[in-house]
Amino acid sequence: MKRTFDLLLGVMALVFLCIPLLLVAMAVKFTSQGPAIYWSHRVGRHNRLFIMPKFRSMRIDTPAVATHLLADPRSYLTPIGSFLRKSSLDELPQLWSILKGDMSFVGPRPALFNQDDLIALRTQAQVHLLPPGLTGWAQVNGRDELPIPDKVKLDVEYMRRQSFVFDIYILWLTVLKVVKRDGVSH
Repeated sequence: MKRTFDLLLGVMALVFLCIPLLLVAMAVKFTSQGPAIYWSHRVGRHNRLFIMPKFRSMRIDTPAVATHLLADPRSYLTPIGSFLRKSSLDELPQLWSILKGDMSFVGPRPALFNQDDLIALRTQAQVHLLPPGLTGWAQVNGRDELPIPDKVKLDVEYMRRQSFVFDIYILWLTVLKVVKRDGVSH
């Protein structure tokens, strides 16, 4: 049922958002050097690597590490990067990953390939068995502000509580958080 929901919602979102996707891509391209989409190596279900697209909010010379590990993340933002991140518009290309089956709408956010601490804790807790999500329980409970052990605790809680109704609740909370721009540190 979860995969069917992901496919139906993904197709509807793609149809509804095709013009905004094009406009954001053009804005990224016109305001900074490099491609509009950044393909990030991420860890998915069963710790399998996949490539996840995002609208590029950082300069092309930004190191491939988690943003919180950069000395001054703001210095790497493109002219519209802060807006893209705070509005979560940079995440829209992940509809491709959902339609492809690498991600779901709801699940633990996919770790970067080099976030060994997060990957190890998730594997130990069996969270790696879940498909990663565009949003998740940890996302709506702190997002960038959460330490990694707290993210994993919330991922485990999601794993125990997961259901269609809980996923709808998380999607609703995500919409509220995006509108309020809660939990984004840069």
